[in-house]
Amino acid sequence: MLRGTWESGGRGERPGGEVRSPPRGFLRPRPTRRCSPNETLGAALWRRRSATVGVDAVDSKARGGTTTARSDEQPPQARTALPGPRRAGALPEMRQHKVQGQRNLHPHLDTYKMLCAGKKSYFAAAVCIITVTSMLAVSYLRLQRLSHQPKVIQEGRRCRGKIANSTITALKGNKTFIISPYFDERESKVTRLIGIVHHEDVKQLYCWFCCQPNGKIYVSKAKIDVHSDRFGFPYGAADIVCLEPENCNPTHVSVHQSPHGNIDQLPRFEIKNRKAETFSVDFTVCISAMFGNYNNVLQFIQSMEMYKILGAQKVVIYKNNCSHLMEKVLKFYVEEGTVEIIPWPINSHLRVSSKWHFMQDGTHIGYYGQITALNDCIYRNMERSKFVVLNDADEIILPLKHPNWKTMMNSLQEQNPGTSVFLFENHIFPETVSSRMFNISSWNTVPGVNILQHVYREPDRKDVINPRKMIVDPRKVIQTSVHSVLRAYGNSANVPMDVALIYHCRKALQRDLPRESLIRDTTLWRYNSSLIMNVNKVLSQTMLQAQE
Repeated sequence: MLRGTWESGGRGERPGGEVRSPPRGFLRPRPTRRCSPNETLGAALWRRRSATVGVDAVDSKARGGTTTARSDEQPPQARTALPGPRRAGALPEMRQHKVQGQRNLHPHLDTYKMLCAGKKSYFAAAVCIITVTSMLAVSYLRLQRLSHQPKVIQEGRRCRGKIANSTITALKGNKTFIISPYFDERESKVTRLIGIVHHEDVKQLYCWFCCQPNGKIYVSKAKIDVHSDRFGFPYGAADIVCLEPENCNPTHVSVHQSPHGNIDQLPRFEIKNRKAETFSVDFTVCISAMFGNYNNVLQFIQSMEMYKILGAQKVVIYKNNCSHLMEKVLKFYVEEGTVEIIPWPINSHLRVSSKWHFMQDGTHIGYYGQITALNDCIYRNMERSKFVVLNDADEIILPLKHPNWKTMMNSLQEQNPGTSVFLFENHIFPETVSSRMFNISSWNTVPGVNILQHVYREPDRKDVINPRKMIVDPRKVIQTSVHSVLRAYGNSANVPMDVALIYHCRKALQRDLPRESLIRDTTLWRYNSSLIMNVNKVLSQTMLQAQE
């Protein structure tokens, strides 16, 4: 490898052919294909200098002058540096030599850089571009954060405005709907509002915080994060995130499309999760959404009782509508303390679809806003439930190696440290194929499906991945979809089918399969005694009330 040498008092090689490295701060040129592989830096410069001197002599002779070359100048490789320690005062001399060398050899250095240092120039340019880009990005992020900082706009005011008491509140002229705000300090002190927005037409929003007792009104520019899973619909779930004032813990927030105006005219939303709580339950089941005049009463009661047997203490239902008899059943479970009903009148605001994907039919949002409801359910139970189970009313996560969810989750967490999302494989048990077992006559008059009679599941389809549902640690989830989380702090793990599966009793997907092709799976029957007794208890009270 060709290495140039620069030193006070001369340049060349050490005895034995070793080429000296340049002092720190001096140019170390590199060769390119234009230089001979056997030519040292000194030789290259000598050759260029000789050529230049020759040209100068011709020019001088043409002007009538003379040119005299030093007789003692030799090619640099013929010189030998004096060994031994550097004498005192060498550093200033070296600096002087560097400056003098730059003055005398500047044309040669430029030529050498062009010929032999091209690659190094490209590398330096790349490093420069990356550095400048990084600096600009950091500056942009700082400016963005500064623009989102809360600012005081009014003082000495009382916190007024009408308290919003509807689950879904429409903002005027903004194609935006607010579900509920939640305090979130996992990354910074923010209020995170779960909402629904039009993914293209949403306008800039501002959070208005009223701080008592000083009566200061703070306005914070919102960051609007539309969830990636919309499945083609124009409206989708969104996080509207606002930085909170540092010296204030607001209890309510208003949302407006302008940083100016009168807060008294804006609806106020209570900020939930402000106070940390101890877990009141281990498992909460989130069901979204109940719609279509839901009347599958028997299967709903069976699912509810299975959830309780497996370890759920709370079930949250986002209810759009259901039958009169179903209302009686829900009332029973609410009074029992098991069920929490969240009214979900989404079709009063948007044209909803009962499909999960957009069908070009003029609808606004899929499956009655299911994804928004699931996200709200996670944040609603973030501080009060150790785990949140995300599934539909006709789905049950059945453990195969454990008696209940608690022992199953303890085992899964030990095997998967750092995991916050556990995904269970969905398997269809067609309601059209039944067993003669557990044909209980008192249940025959109840509308709905008797799941104990459906123990044949469809085999896996070739090249089709079965969807999954989840049990999550809500404090580690930022955004979720239906079959997976979109953003979370921990890892996700697929639970093997021999550990647990989702029992999903519904219409067949593989309708042409003969009975012999189905797989008999009686795991559900392990719970038949407790299940039958509990269902009879609920029916005796709800059906009697319905007859009255």
